[in-house]
Amino acid sequence: MAVVALVLVVAAVSIIFALRGRGLPASQTGEESGSSQAETELARQVSVDGIDITGMDRTAAENAILAEYPWSMTITYGEETYEVPNLMQEKVESLLNEIYSGDPQESYTLDTSGLEDAVTAQAAAVADLWDKAPKSGAITSFDADSSRFVFSEGENGLAVDQEKLISDINAAIAGKNFDASIAAAVNEVAPEYDEASAKDQYKTVSTFSTNTTSNSKRNTNIRLACEAINGTILQPGEEFSFNGVVGERTEKKGYQAAAAYNNGEVVQEIGGGVCQVSTTLYNAVVRAGFKITTRRSHTYEPSYVTPGQDATVSYGGPDFKFVNNSNAPIGLRASYASQVVTVSVYAIPLLEDGVKYDLKSTKLKDMDPPAPTYEEDQTLRPGEEKVKSQGSKGSYWETRLIITKNGEVVSDEVDHNTTYRGHAPVVLRNTSGVVISPEETTAPGETVPASEGAGDGLAPGQIIESSEAPAESSGAAAVTPGQTEAATTAPVEYGPGFALPQPSETISGEGPGAAAEAGPGGAGNVVAPNPLS
Repeated sequence: MAVVALVLVVAAVSIIFALRGRGLPASQTGEESGSSQAETELARQVSVDGIDITGMDRTAAENAILAEYPWSMTITYGEETYEVPNLMQEKVESLLNEIYSGDPQESYTLDTSGLEDAVTAQAAAVADLWDKAPKSGAITSFDADSSRFVFSEGENGLAVDQEKLISDINAAIAGKNFDASIAAAVNEVAPEYDEASAKDQYKTVSTFSTNTTSNSKRNTNIRLACEAINGTILQPGEEFSFNGVVGERTEKKGYQAAAAYNNGEVVQEIGGGVCQVSTTLYNAVVRAGFKITTRRSHTYEPSYVTPGQDATVSYGGPDFKFVNNSNAPIGLRASYASQVVTVSVYAIPLLEDGVKYDLKSTKLKDMDPPAPTYEEDQTLRPGEEKVKSQGSKGSYWETRLIITKNGEVVSDEVDHNTTYRGHAPVVLRNTSGVVISPEETTAPGETVPASEGAGDGLAPGQIIESSEAPAESSGAAAVTPGQTEAATTAPVEYGPGFALPQPSETISGEGPGAAAEAGPGGAGNVVAPNPLS
């Protein structure tokens, strides 16, 4: 028995020493140790790339490897420096895990492969820092004296040669030159257009005109709003706000009191009539292909444009907005002359050759006018009623964005629906029981149902619409019975600098008449942006 016990003890001791020779800590062999360092030391001869780590614990081994291969790689460009994060840290950790958790070999080589994705990401990060997009020649300002846009020459850009940088980083890592300083190759990039070619690219991409009335105060307001917009330049991605550009319409700025709608009532308001400018601008912009972000319809049918194609504005209230979703600045021209409002968009064409955007509005139904309102008239006998105004019906319109290519319709999706209110009939009656003769009172003036245009100083039935596009006339828009379709004329593409000629007075037509009560959906709701991008 004693012999057997002695043999077992000797075997156990032999196993313990064998395990320690493989590098396992004493705690895993069951042997007690008073030092944690002794638990992780390597008893076997082990080296990494010739670095002897025999007898070292893991921390000491890592420090020895990093002392031989310190990481301080940088990328330089001129006086600028980019510090590359340690791409080898995980490789060192993985190697040490293998050595200190298994049966270690006598020698190891630090693996530098498999870092392609990490190196590519670093090259992209450097490009984000030092790349500079070239600026093509484009309109940069507006010269009011010459009434022309001013062009810039353009600027060269910069581009990091990422392929070369990736190759250089990979070469440094493969050579274990982890403290390399690598000079980035940064090349100049010429702009797409210089000044001369930019002038050839820019065109008047759309023009739209509407006629006003002889109301001088209203026309003054329209002229001032046009002057505020004229020469506006929008950079790529920039949003235009009518209220932001035109600003508050005040007497100090020269705006005058003219008829406008306030809560459905015709009132005299400073700046009345400027909605015709925002409406004209909307029609020019949508036909140029730019993205409409905010547009709201009037409460009542407009008389100066086909219903469904209007854009009401009020400072502090509804606004008209659109975004320059092209890659180059665009310019706006707006003018008033001889009772004609004209807005043009000057840009490098956003739409492909042969592609054209247009709006087509169709009245889907009429709606009954509101319940009548009553006014007292003591010249009438008790119980007698007299119609002062007949009122008018409301209407519900569908407006489609028509996209054609070389004359063929490729899309005619519904862009928005609009409900316009009607006007309530006004009935005179005498409920007082007292009758007076007409000579004893001032006869009330006749109330005429007003359209939205009338509320801005227009008489019902005075719509004038003109839609023009470069090198071709506008497509036909839907018209209501008795309505004369707006005249269209072939536009002129103005040359470099774009000086807008005075519009003519020959545009004419007849509008839809008075509008009616709001139907489903209500009037003046904010409309979803056009799908123009």
